[in-house]
Amino acid sequence: MARPDNTFARRTLTPNLDAKVYPRSITGRFNIWRRFFVWLTQIVFLGLCWVPWHGRQAVLFDFVTRKIYLFDLVLWPQDTIYVVFFLILCALALFLFTAVAGRVWCGYSCPQTVYTEIFLWLERLVEGERPKRIKLDAAPWSTRKLVIKSVKHGLWALVALWTGISFVGYVVPIRELIDSLIHLSIGPWTTFWGLFYGLAIYGNAGFLREQMCRQICPYARFQFAMFDQDTLIIAYDNIRGDPRGARSRNSDHQAQGLGDCVDCGICVQVCPTGIDIRNGLQNECIGCAACIDACDPVMEKLGYPRGLIRYATENTSLNPTRKIKLWHLVQRPRVIIYTTIFIAITAGMIWSLATRDPLKVYITRDRSMLAREVDHGAIENTFNLQIINKGEQSHTFKITVDGLPGISITDNDLVTVRGGEIGALTTTVRVGPGIGKPGANQINLHIQDRMNPADSVTEHTKFWIL
Repeated sequence: MARPDNTFARRTLTPNLDAKVYPRSITGRFNIWRRFFVWLTQIVFLGLCWVPWHGRQAVLFDFVTRKIYLFDLVLWPQDTIYVVFFLILCALALFLFTAVAGRVWCGYSCPQTVYTEIFLWLERLVEGERPKRIKLDAAPWSTRKLVIKSVKHGLWALVALWTGISFVGYVVPIRELIDSLIHLSIGPWTTFWGLFYGLAIYGNAGFLREQMCRQICPYARFQFAMFDQDTLIIAYDNIRGDPRGARSRNSDHQAQGLGDCVDCGICVQVCPTGIDIRNGLQNECIGCAACIDACDPVMEKLGYPRGLIRYATENTSLNPTRKIKLWHLVQRPRVIIYTTIFIAITAGMIWSLATRDPLKVYITRDRSMLAREVDHGAIENTFNLQIINKGEQSHTFKITVDGLPGISITDNDLVTVRGGEIGALTTTVRVGPGIGKPGANQINLHIQDRMNPADSVTEHTKFWIL
């Protein structure tokens, strides 16, 4: 039997945007994965800012000193290119995962999904399951309703506030931030950003919810540009399921001209965006697979095969006997291109970070005097050095000079710079009388780590002779 053309239709059927969605709780293997990623993302986000590392915070975006600390890695303003390429890698990863597995990011790890799951769990804890929540919202205001709603919103506010504090804790050291909160000495900008992020979480996860995915998030609008016939999506088998209709458990539904779908509507009730997956693939589907967890137990109770709603591709949906093979998912040109670019950029970043100089030197001349003549006709120039120690440990650097016969440093040829800090040094360079030509002469300043001579930098500069 030929499958109708609209079996896998990429439809844009929009649910009733005015109707509030009350997702029904569900259990199942995909729900376990969603909870796993909720816990994982929150443990990483809320816990990473508390990890100490060499006497400081392991991950810190210190905008005051213009440095980013990532464990042993310290990024300076000159290293902004690494941040740019990291963001490019994030975008490529999103494109790659979408091309292979559809909206798997949206369904399991997107912050909107994660915090909506947390807020829904608190809502169920306080107000009860779906029927009770619907009944409570429809009831007139009373003392009981006011107390229940207040408790729920209080819990939401606590979660949102702690999330906002943790967010700011990656910019302001979290221990300092908590101490300033305890002593009520927190600054105005810190307060603003903590409240701003907390209010964003409170509004998005508590009120907007599915509206973020339906109308605001642009990802749903251009996701189909990354889909093809071998992209994983959530699909309803309408050849097997239609015509839909209720029946007794022991009846012969095929003799009644019915498909396997009993039209129970549970797949719609569990959907966090309130869509009916039986209408085909829609922009609002976030690929969370809640409808699969809802449908499979119904099929088992009726003695029907699982998979009426399942992860599938367009090719396997059009040919139910064809199995999904990993090789078919990853051998497509767009997947190969995304993967190649991703690996190339990642390898380039790793190589660049592994081979970058552990120190950076800036040399400026003393502006008060270009050159001066001292005893017996010798000429001296003064240079100001700024030495950036990009490592985590303190290092002592020795400064030497060459480029002219007999050139030497008369003072200040050693400087100790702490890890992740900038050391300043003013040094004097001298040549004997009659050395060099009048005007600018090329010389070389060498800055070398005394404990590890391989870590060295050579800077070219000019020595002026009167």
